[in-house]
Amino acid sequence: MERKWWKEAVVYQIYPRSFKDANGDGIGDIRGIISKLDYLKELGVDVVWLSPVYKSPNDDNGYDISDYREIMDEFGTMEDWEEMLEEMHKHGIKLVMDLVVNHTSDEHPWFVESRKSKDNPYRDYYIWRSGKDGKEPNNWESAFSGSAWEYDETTGEYYLHLFSKKQPDLNWENPKVRQEVYEMMKFWLDKGVDGFRMDVINMISKVPGLPDGEPQEGKKYASGSKYFMNGPRVHEFLQEMNREVLSKYDIMTVGETPGVTPAEGILYTDPDRHELNMVFQFEHVGLDSGSGGKWDIKPWSLADLKKTMTKWQKELEGKGWNSLYLNNHDQPRAVSRFGDDGKYRVESAKMLGTFLHMMQGTPYIYQGEELGMTNVRFPSIEDYRDIETLNMYKERVGEYGEDPQQVLEKIYYKGRDNARTPMQWDDSEHAGFTTGTPWIQVNPNYKEINAKAALEDPNSVFHYYRKLIQLRKKHDIIVYGTYDLILEDDPYIYAYTRTLGDEKLVVITNFSGKTPVFLLPREITYTTKELLISNYEVSEEEDLREIRLQPWEARVYKIR
Repeated sequence: MERKWWKEAVVYQIYPRSFKDANGDGIGDIRGIISKLDYLKELGVDVVWLSPVYKSPNDDNGYDISDYREIMDEFGTMEDWEEMLEEMHKHGIKLVMDLVVNHTSDEHPWFVESRKSKDNPYRDYYIWRSGKDGKEPNNWESAFSGSAWEYDETTGEYYLHLFSKKQPDLNWENPKVRQEVYEMMKFWLDKGVDGFRMDVINMISKVPGLPDGEPQEGKKYASGSKYFMNGPRVHEFLQEMNREVLSKYDIMTVGETPGVTPAEGILYTDPDRHELNMVFQFEHVGLDSGSGGKWDIKPWSLADLKKTMTKWQKELEGKGWNSLYLNNHDQPRAVSRFGDDGKYRVESAKMLGTFLHMMQGTPYIYQGEELGMTNVRFPSIEDYRDIETLNMYKERVGEYGEDPQQVLEKIYYKGRDNARTPMQWDDSEHAGFTTGTPWIQVNPNYKEINAKAALEDPNSVFHYYRKLIQLRKKHDIIVYGTYDLILEDDPYIYAYTRTLGDEKLVVITNFSGKTPVFLLPREITYTTKELLISNYEVSEEEDLREIRLQPWEARVYKIR
């Protein structure tokens, strides 16, 4: 397998609004990031993926961009950004920027022009349609509730917005739009950025005619996802982007691609196809969603997690490349979702890190994950800030008459603000995030869970993550070895091997608060072994033939 720096890297995602506030206005900023680069260096990460810092009216926290070549005032200046990039590179850390080009803000100059008249030169930069039977052009539902269409009185037509009505979709069928995007990408790459994370990049090609989605009982609007996810020209567009821009730089690219299968994942990431390095797939973070979507919450099962992760590991093997994540700015905290954020918070946070970082693919750490930060339970909807959450609550309670407390319970489990509470730096007021009033409240458990305490405790989640990252740099097998599931039917244990030449690792993780006893396969138990990492004290004399694991225990053995 071809060696690449981005395969060997560990990525740390910064959500700038919530990371560190340097000027006391309650909003994280670029100078705050600069002040914490020593912390990231100590953790050992190679790459920072920075969520958007471009000029934006902040309808969706920066994912609605009004100027792709300027920095948002709240975050600082272009000079601050340039200093941050320079300091990151001095610390040996690369910078991957968020690329949001499925849509812009409705305050972007292109859209301001586009809505002026039907014959405006920028009209075709966006997707405009006449209404149908006195209603929207089709029945698609927005990801943020309600119709995906907004009526504009100036010209008497509707524009498409798959997300907020302040995020009109760009028309990628227009070659001028594509060239504008490529020129903007070159602007940042020429400044020295090391790659892009591409927001919902598999939505840029829509099926011609924009057909209606399948109606859902009791719902006004329908999912149109099969007509805009992995659309007919998406690979053509990405190959053009690669030809025009990406191939000319030594960079890392990762596409956010909801709804992809492994077969589609290969189309995006097979190096011979010249598109992207890797994608974020969503199957494993959809295991607790029912047929009604994200807010239709159902219990996830370890059997399904094994099946999903193994499918992606095996089907991309030798053909594409996986990205490994359990957390990001759109997902609830992994230790609350897949672990035990109470009695075994530390143990299960370490176990989840082991489970993920030992697989084949590039691991992503979301800010605070390395501390074992948890979900939050704010008492009132007034305490929440996320547009998706607020729109859903308004629709469910206001329009459908659902019980407010039951809707809040869904938010406690799945809401995006779980990941967006401020980074917990120390036990001082507002967790050391700001000297002002934070834009969203800090999780009340910051007195116990914070970076200062973690750095001082050799047994903390932070120091365990440091060891995971160091192991990855030391052992090629963790990066390039093949993956095979073992103990497939065990109800508590997720175990797998990694193999590279004559070397083999066995990774054993207990996804429960129980103490299971089990046997490993013969070919593993009758060889010598070296314990690489464990989140519990393990006796060196312990026989591999019969293993008893502690609650949420993880172990990695090197088999010789």
